[in-house]
Amino acid sequence: MPSLTSRRNVLIGTASLAAAGGLLLANRHPAAQVQQDPTAGRTVIFDENFTALDQTTWHAGAKATTFDSGFYGRSAFSRFGGEEGFDPYAIVDDPSASNGKALQISAQYIGRPMQVPNYYGNNLPEYQWISGNIQTARPDGTILRGWRQGYFEARMWFPAHPLSFPAFWLMNGRSILFPATSNELDIVEQKGWERNLYGAYLHEWGKPGEHHEGVGVPTDVDITTGYFRYGLLIEGARCRFYFERKQIADPKTGGLIEWTLGRAAEMDAQNDIFWPLLTLALRSDVPFPDPLQPQDRQTHMRVDYMRVYA
Repeated sequence: MPSLTSRRNVLIGTASLAAAGGLLLANRHPAAQVQQDPTAGRTVIFDENFTALDQTTWHAGAKATTFDSGFYGRSAFSRFGGEEGFDPYAIVDDPSASNGKALQISAQYIGRPMQVPNYYGNNLPEYQWISGNIQTARPDGTILRGWRQGYFEARMWFPAHPLSFPAFWLMNGRSILFPATSNELDIVEQKGWERNLYGAYLHEWGKPGEHHEGVGVPTDVDITTGYFRYGLLIEGARCRFYFERKQIADPKTGGLIEWTLGRAAEMDAQNDIFWPLLTLALRSDVPFPDPLQPQDRQTHMRVDYMRVYA
């Protein structure tokens, strides 16, 4: 099976800006082999169906953080309205989407010096890409939408591409202004060349209590050929990850995976919450295509909806 690394292990092109990595620990906690629809008995409390892109709900650009620039990988995440003459955000007609509309986030190779604020790759030819990242938080610490627990789900269509790195993930609110520690839950991270595999991760960054879990999730379908549902159920300290509303299992043991959020009590004491991100990044820890084929100078990810159930 190809090796899996999380977002923080993606190299960003200069030694001073290398992402902070972490070993994926093996102490997983298989749950009982009982499958239940995670939406059963729950009510939708947030329903973003992307018939429009509401800027009172979503903020676009670099990841909301004071820890670093908020960029990672080989692309600069655009603000709403675009960068360098390219806007990666569009609402498109799509008969495969639930309501006939979908959010399309694109990545475009610009291939010339750029002037994206605080982006380390402006003058590095392999890094002169514009892509997109939307999130329900802002760099000043404002949380536009956030929840401590519930079932989080997005229906997404990933591209097949030699560099693409799409993701649906959660960060905790205090990670923005108080980044000495942060909690990251990666519901799905996918590499565009791994069409039957994606990664799911739990990262509690920083000490004390640093803790990492991760698993490669094999699928029996090519997840670059259509929409699929990726989900996470958070109940207190318990985290269960889902593909097509089936709880994911450890490929080595077959046991259903249930990970424990070690800082759950701390989050509760601080009234902390999770906020979601939908990202199309480009990996920098793989060789740049030589040559870069014309069809690979632009790529697209689509999101049908993102929902939260309680």
